[in-house]
Amino acid sequence: MIDALFGSKTRVKLLHLFLNNPGKSFYVREITRLIDEQINSVRRELANMLQVGIITSDTADNKLYYEVNQRYEYYVPFRAIFADEKMQESTPTIRQDSWHGLLESLSGVRLVLLAGVLVKGSAVGVDLLIVGDVSPVKVKNVIKKIEKVESREINYSILSYDEFYYRLSVRDKFITEILNGKHAVLLDADKMLKL
Repeated sequence: MIDALFGSKTRVKLLHLFLNNPGKSFYVREITRLIDEQINSVRRELANMLQVGIITSDTADNKLYYEVNQRYEYYVPFRAIFADEKMQESTPTIRQDSWHGLLESLSGVRLVLLAGVLVKGSAVGVDLLIVGDVSPVKVKNVIKKIEKVESREINYSILSYDEFYYRLSVRDKFITEILNGKHAVLLDADKMLKL
């Protein structure tokens, strides 16, 4: 039935392979062995999937490797359809609306901006910007929880208050890109962005 819906059993097998192995790269011959399909149909479908953006490619050791694009707009819904493990709609320990509490509980946090995959329609490369004097280890633990809920990697950056304030004052490209793009302010303890 899914073959009929997606138009190609090779495409369905490829989606199944990639979405069950986020973060893992495969080369063409390896893919043909894993999904037991002809190399020409695999290449054709890989080209289609690259064009759509659901996979990315990279060259290493004179081989072209492919992997799922976890930043693809419809990554989470596709993963819900094709992943073998049952995806959780919301984990009882953390929900998106409790990020505020999780991030605010980190001592020293003064500003938290959401962008990228965490804000619909955002094309910014960073998903989470945390400003303050925070423990990188504690931030990493919180990020792991958020990644589990989102079922994808989260690109985040931590800046000290002084560094952020300086970059904001000189209109640094990194900060300007976030603030001019679609973003959400999760926490602004010092009202820095209202000045």
